[in-house]
Parts: sequence; structure tokens; C-alpha cells
Amino acid sequence: MAAPSRVRRYRWIAIAGLLVIVAATGGYFGWRELHKDKTAAKPPPTPVTVAEVRKGNYPVYLLGLGTVQPFDTVTVRSRVDGEVEKVGFRQGQMVKEGDVLVQIDPRPYQAALDQAIAKKAQDEANLKNAQLNLARFSELARQDYATKQQLDTQQATVEQLTAQIKGDQAMIDNAQTQVGYTTIRSPLSGRVGFRLIDPGNIVHAADTNGIVTIVRLQPISVVFTSPEQTVPDINKALTAGEVPVEALSSDGSKSLAKGRLLLLNNTVDQASGTISMKARYDNTDNALWPGLSVSTRLLVRTIKDATIIPENAVQHGPDGLFAFVVGPGNKIEQQPIKVSEQDLKEAVVTEGVSPGQKVVTAGQSRIQKGTIVQPNAEKKKQEGPSGSSVAEVPAPPAPQRKP
Repeated sequence: MAAPSRVRRYRWIAIAGLLVIVAATGGYFGWRELHKDKTAAKPPPTPVTVAEVRKGNYPVYLLGLGTVQPFDTVTVRSRVDGEVEKVGFRQGQMVKEGDVLVQIDPRPYQAALDQAIAKKAQDEANLKNAQLNLARFSELARQDYATKQQLDTQQATVEQLTAQIKGDQAMIDNAQTQVGYTTIRSPLSGRVGFRLIDPGNIVHAADTNGIVTIVRLQPISVVFTSPEQTVPDINKALTAGEVPVEALSSDGSKSLAKGRLLLLNNTVDQASGTISMKARYDNTDNALWPGLSVSTRLLVRTIKDATIIPENAVQHGPDGLFAFVVGPGNKIEQQPIKVSEQDLKEAVVTEGVSPGQKVVTAGQSRIQKGTIVQPNAEKKKQEGPSGSSVAEVPAPPAPQRKP
């Protein structure tokens, strides 16, 4: 009977051990769940980038695309036929008004001038003789030794020779003009392009290609467009005074020149629904080049004492625009806002936030209303076109693994 008693004792010991293991396992998992609840109840603050709502003047710009065009473009052509003796310029150089560009062989035209001068001298000699004969006939007529008809004929001869001398002078003037045309001078100050002739070439007044093209670079203009609905604002700005227009690189990343609006076209292009404008630039550094595509920023007005936030703080939701505002205890509040003006960097808020508040500009995807955050201020990286700042947004920290 001792063996069955020993077996029952071992069985009770095994059952007791199993109960201890079950209790220990349940306690361990209960401890884990309790620890997990405590950890979830107190998450670490979420790092975000914030900026302060500020008060200031906000310039309202009209952005556009345009093309640089010179004020003056001249294709130099010959006005006489002849052989090119000399070319007085280098391709691509700057020339001044009056500089000699090309010399054409002047000898045929000089010969024609000399011939006209000689013809005039001959006619002047004939006129002098005719005038002397007229004086003689006048004296003889008073003494009745010459008839009235002879006197009238001699008077007509003098008048014919006088008119002929005037014609000779006109021929001389024309010949002198033709000689002057053999020296081709620059009609304006500017930069020459490719040379289309060489010494020894024969040029003609009827040639269509020309000799060289000259463009005026200083000053220079930019022709650009804007939507037709902006015409009233532009006219109002022109009426108020000078309208600044900044020319930037085609991607808008670099400022090239600052100028002013010259004119607004007198008609709207109905096909595109745009209005064309022309701006003037001094272009002393030749940053603008004919044919260059540029972006433009036209200042139409400035909003005084505006409430301004960074553009990347404006969020779009199903109920409209809103911004994440850092409230007391660094708790996030979702604040509806109204925006009147907005560009690529800043926005003007008319309702929803006040100067001095902090709005989230980066990290919005990791937060919601009520989230506790760790706010980090934006860092200024560099100055963009027109002195506007470009913000450097820090990268979010890497997630940490839980043990």
C-alpha cells in the first residue's frame, strides 16, 4: 500500500508545481500589460518645426513669364553697290554710334562726284559769258543797235544756265551722298552679332541678308504677360506711381535685374486671355540678354500690418484651411484660418491666428489635435530673390526601438 500512497504524493506535487508555473506566467503577462498601458499613457513629445506668427507688411506680387527683347535692333545693310575693302569690327564686340563698320570701294562714286563738280564749273563759266553778253545786248538795245527779241533770247539763255547750275549742284550733292554711303557707320551703340560679309565680297543695295545685326543692350526690355483679370490692379498701380518689376531666372531661383513697368498693352489677347506688358531695365551688368526666357515679379500693392505665417503652415482639410497651433503645455490645437493672399513662401491670414502664436511648419503628418509636441524653431538658411528668406527644415529624428 506504500507504493500507491507515494504515487498520489508525487501527483499532488506535480499539480502544485503546475499551478505555480501558471500563476507565475499570468503574473508576468499581467505585468507586461500594465507596463504597456503605462508606456502608452505617456508617449514622448513629437518633434515638430514651428514658426512664430508675425505682423508686418506683405508685398503682393504678380508672377509671370517673359522674354528679354532689346529696345533697338538694326540690321546693317549697304546702300550702294561695291567691293568691301575693310571690315572695322570684330564679331560680338560693343560698338558706339558713329563707329566705322565697313568701308566699300569709293572710287566709282568719287569719280561721279568729280564729274559733277566739273560739269558745274563748266556751266558756271558758260553762265558768266552769257551774263556778259546779256549786259552787251542791253546796252545795244538802249541805242537801238539790237532788237528786243535778241535781248529776250539772251535773257532766257542766262536763266537756263542758272537753272542748269542748280541741277549741277543737286548732282554734286547726290554724288557726295553716294560717296558717304561707301563708309558704313554704326547707327546706334550696342553689341554686334555674326559678321555676314568679308573683305573682298561684293555687296549690293538690294541684298536682304545685310552685313551685321546690332542690338542695344543698355537699357533693355522684358515683354511678359499676366491674366486679364489682373488688368484693374495693374492700372491702379500705374496710376499710383512707378511699378517695380523684378526679372528672375526662368526657374525663379535667382534675381537677375530690377526695373520698372513701362507700359500695359492696349488690348487683351482674347485667344489666351492675357495682357502683355513691357518693363525696362538698365542692364548695366548685361545680366539680361536678348531672347532669354525669364520669370517676372510685378509689385501691385503692399498690405500694411498684415498677419503673416509661413506658407507651409497652411493645411487643407475637409472643412477648409487650418493650421496646427502650439497651445499651452505644447499641446497641439487645430485652428481654422482664412487666407487672403499666398505665395510660395508666406500667406496672409485674416482670421484664426494672432501675432506671437507658434504654428507648425513641418512634421504635420505625425500630429493631430491634442498631441504633445517638442517645438523646434525654423533655421534661416539663405536669402532668396528680393531678400525673402528660405527656411531650412530639420529632418525628423529616427524612430527608437522599444525593448
